[in-house]
Amino acid sequence: MVNVSSQSNADFKPRRGGFTFKQFFVGHDRCAMKVGTDGVLLGAWAPLAQSGKVLDIGCGSGLIALMLAQRSPAEIHIDAVELDTAAAEQAQENVLQSPWSQRIRVYAQNIEDFAQRHAGRYALIVSNPPYFEPSVACRDRARDTARYTETLPHDLLLDCAQRLLGDNGQLCVVLPYAIGEAFAADAQRRGWHMALRVNVSDRPQTPRHRMLLSLTREPQRCVENDLAIKQADGSYSEAFRALIADFYLFY
Repeated sequence: MVNVSSQSNADFKPRRGGFTFKQFFVGHDRCAMKVGTDGVLLGAWAPLAQSGKVLDIGCGSGLIALMLAQRSPAEIHIDAVELDTAAAEQAQENVLQSPWSQRIRVYAQNIEDFAQRHAGRYALIVSNPPYFEPSVACRDRARDTARYTETLPHDLLLDCAQRLLGDNGQLCVVLPYAIGEAFAADAQRRGWHMALRVNVSDRPQTPRHRMLLSLTREPQRCVENDLAIKQADGSYSEAFRALIADFYLFY
């Protein structure tokens, strides 16, 4: 195992085939969907409980699971489920090369099958789910799985999360803004309640394009905020810098 937590930014050089963070590297050359801002936002923002297990549904390269491991106490364990075999294998490699290999377990499995064996175990579930409706096929099946809701429809995600969450647990997702509104409305019809909502825009005066949501099964008052990733001059905003400060190199 390569433990990079003691390395300085100057010693930790970016590598090819993935994305280099301050404390870990995420290889993604064998994953249909690469490391991107959506996953980084969710991994940096999702509210962690003081105790209890964490689950990442559709973990891809393992990015979000690794970010949550960095943010959480040593006693927090994380399960990561990924349907695509190649992505699951790469996620496992990324985990083994990280400082948290003893705390993250990767399952190459369908989430419905997984939910039957792990019901009620998790204090926090996170997902950066596919969100395109099935249409014109991509060049390869793996990219179809990562982009389109055919293999993980949002109603299935909500049903599995309901079975997997423990008492007072939270489900956190990142979605395009309009799809996020539809997802939230569908969740509320199914008995979920919004706890946190962050409306994300590229700059303060541009349209909202992403949404971070935290849903619970217990009624509570929703706290809603806005986040602009950049300032008007194109530099990162202070709010976004605060989120990524522990992860991005040179910030």
